[in-house]
Amino acid sequence: MTNSDAFEQPPSFVVVGRDSAARSIAVRARAGGAPGLFWLGGFNSDMRGTKALALDAWAAERDRASVRFDYSGHGESGGAFVDGTIGRWLEESVAVFEQFCTGPQVVIGSSMGGWIALLLARELARRPAGRASLAGLVLIAPAPDFTEELMWKGFSPEIRREIESRGVWLRPSAYGEPYPITRALIEEGRSHLLLGSAIDVGCPVRILQGAQDPDVPWRHAFALADRLPSDDVVLTMIQDGDHRLSRPQDIARILAAVAEIG
Repeated sequence: MTNSDAFEQPPSFVVVGRDSAARSIAVRARAGGAPGLFWLGGFNSDMRGTKALALDAWAAERDRASVRFDYSGHGESGGAFVDGTIGRWLEESVAVFEQFCTGPQVVIGSSMGGWIALLLARELARRPAGRASLAGLVLIAPAPDFTEELMWKGFSPEIRREIESRGVWLRPSAYGEPYPITRALIEEGRSHLLLGSAIDVGCPVRILQGAQDPDVPWRHAFALADRLPSDDVVLTMIQDGDHRLSRPQDIARILAAVAEIG
């Protein structure tokens, strides 16, 4: 199966939330063997990106299960991006994981998806065992706590005042149109911060980080690794790597990390 075939598959939709908070989440799930692959994309990205498609194609070639989806306000899912918060997107991630995954899963999280992956692991540990479990995490330029550590703390007083008074600031982007940073995103994100204490995910972790990443500094990856259990955690620093880590050699490293877990 080729990447172009993956584009043509219509997604399934699942409704997450109730009443006025209900949103329709687009999911592409491929049946197959275990461990399955579960993709968690980044902030303002979607499931049709280079890394997501490469992982899906890799799974297809090996008859492995694969699940990817778009958060609300992203890609083919319903809802508005401006309404998004970490808790909202985590709720959607848990719902898709529980409804579409069976057996052990390698969860691959990119940028914000790395934060969501860690929160997903914590949430699953709190719940009774379900149909699916974690085989391991592969975190690509992971950005836990980014709303506080990489956004709010780095914003100028003028930007902070705009967010606090207007409720939103349009942040310029090197990847396209400016996108909104809301007061709700910042304030709600504070209830999901992880880096202040140990993070016990209960499975192997592989972290890939570009040393030339302008969005998530490499020191952030080291701070995360320091909070994870010392056993079976591997941090790979890609000296010439950027934030996206979507070059062929980067994709090869990501796939090798997935294969190493299972």
